[in-house]
Amino acid sequence: MCRNIRTLHNFDPPATSDEIAAAALQYVRKISGFTKPSKANEEAFHRAVREIAHISAHLLEDLETSAPPKNREVEAAKARARSAQRFAA
Repeated sequence: MCRNIRTLHNFDPPATSDEIAAAALQYVRKISGFTKPSKANEEAFHRAVREIAHISAHLLEDLETSAPPKNREVEAAKARARSAQRFAA
């Protein structure tokens, strides 16, 4: 998975539409190979981002879990600790 795409399921508060759109944008950038599309590809690129964000929002709404919601701050602290350990000098 692209390192910039974060898990959005089972957080309290739930993922925002901005977070879902950012993940969709990263996904389209990854599979297309474009960080910024040419004028010829711009419409298709942005349409793909919108459609993937829409579908992703539906997926997140429909998913069910019995696990308690994760705390964003705790998960971010865990990620920082893993990063510090991985990149320690």
